[in-house]
Amino acid sequence: MPIAVLIVAAGRGTRAGTADRGPKQYAALGRSTVLAEAVRPFLEHHRVDTVQVVIHADDGERYESATAALDSARLVRPVTGGPTRQASVLAGLEAIAERSPRCVLIHDAARPFVDAATISRVIEALDSHPAALAAVPIADTVKRATEALLVAETVDRAGLWQAQTPQGFRFAEILAAHRAAAHAGRMDFTDDASIAEWAGHSTALVTGSPDNTKITTAEDLVRARRMTEGQLQQTLPMMEPRTGTGFDVHRFAPGDSVWLCGVEIPHVARLDGHSDADVGLHALTDAILGALGDGDIGQHFPPSDMQWKGAASRVFLADAARRVAERGGRIANVDVTILCEAPKISTHRDAMRAAIARVLALDMSRVGVKATTTEGLGFTGRREGIAAMASATIMLPA
Repeated sequence: MPIAVLIVAAGRGTRAGTADRGPKQYAALGRSTVLAEAVRPFLEHHRVDTVQVVIHADDGERYESATAALDSARLVRPVTGGPTRQASVLAGLEAIAERSPRCVLIHDAARPFVDAATISRVIEALDSHPAALAAVPIADTVKRATEALLVAETVDRAGLWQAQTPQGFRFAEILAAHRAAAHAGRMDFTDDASIAEWAGHSTALVTGSPDNTKITTAEDLVRARRMTEGQLQQTLPMMEPRTGTGFDVHRFAPGDSVWLCGVEIPHVARLDGHSDADVGLHALTDAILGALGDGDIGQHFPPSDMQWKGAASRVFLADAARRVAERGGRIANVDVTILCEAPKISTHRDAMRAAIARVLALDMSRVGVKATTTEGLGFTGRREGIAAMASATIMLPA
């Protein structure tokens, strides 16, 4: 029975307090990101054939960085979602229709702790039901409140369950239900099971997990990070720090902008190089490779190889991060210092930190970017080019 999975990741997640660093699904979570941890259990499940992620139109680079370490042919190219979750789900269903799955599981990208057993129970329920969802019975007393936040009544919790995702459906039925809801102008459904109910399909409940919580607020993200840290302490071997440094130089050439730390900055010249000549990312890539003891950027991406001509240097940095992950490590902190008389860096510093943080799946607090002049001395003082030096601290299994 071909089974597809749809991960909904097009939301903005403003309540999680990460608006200045991007949507919550791209927030750092241990050695990974919220989105990657939501996707990973489905890629590792033996009954899943295809995983399709729906993203916001502005999040292409964030998605590539977040999923760089997920090496699976079952993870297909993302599709762009719509203005609401419901519209995004429909866009994802339409995208995978050509694969003709028998069933589809729909999961929120903000639920990074779903386990294989929950996934299996939802799939198994689809053998005898057109729809199924993971849920947990409500254990706490439930109160209904007035607008003034006074208790209006105590609600009988018998038979009440808290819905989670994944929610599973026979594909043809849920696609038809979503299309019908859109045609009818019904865009007020809170989950996909509600649409299935509206379309007349019975939905089975299967036991979910108390850990399968959704990250909505900043407090939720803090708790998720604590959970992840606890899991890492239990499962990871003793880690030891490794530090590497990098240094790079590029001369100026005729042009009108330079790339520095992943940000294009208008200037009276460009930096000359085989790739985009981003001297900051080149130095940082070498720092990470140095901490790994794994050669340098020229060894892995030689300028003699034409496939790297004009390449964005974030590709090199992402590859260095992948090598850290493959060794069972994580990046703890990175720092870049740019040496130049011009352009001025201060107004672009936070954009540079954010660009590096996205590629490395780090919180911005772990990324430093500084700049200094050489007081008119040397080639940088003569405005012949730009230099950069960088350091990186990584944690590797001892």
